[in-house]
Amino acid sequence: MKTVQVVAALIINQNKVFATQRGYGEFKDGWEFPGGKIEPGETPEEALKREIQEELDTEIQVEQPLTTVEYEYPTFHLSMQCFLCKVERGNLTLLEHEAARWLSYDELDSVDWLPADLLVVTALREYLSEDED
Repeated sequence: MKTVQVVAALIINQNKVFATQRGYGEFKDGWEFPGGKIEPGETPEEALKREIQEELDTEIQVEQPLTTVEYEYPTFHLSMQCFLCKVERGNLTLLEHEAARWLSYDELDSVDWLPADLLVVTALREYLSEDED
């Protein structure tokens, strides 16, 4: 089975995280953290900055890794490196997504996450609960 290497940005601002709804493809309408495929020769951080610039017309600062999710979809294996990020410059303009929302910790269950992103939500919850200690 083919492995797809991707990166995802958990863009955090004032205790909320930015979530996007896919506007195309096999997983159209599912909610995810924005990002995309790592191109040959790119580091995960470089790929993430490029993808967010392309998809959301925004420059981000990649702060730290949160988790790496390995997920078996029916037709491929997904390896998704997830990073905590913040906006450096720009307004998160939707160029490819159908919708987007800033979700507070209490609202994380209010959208229909794609299966792999659900695992990221779990990791985010663990990270946020450690922050409160």
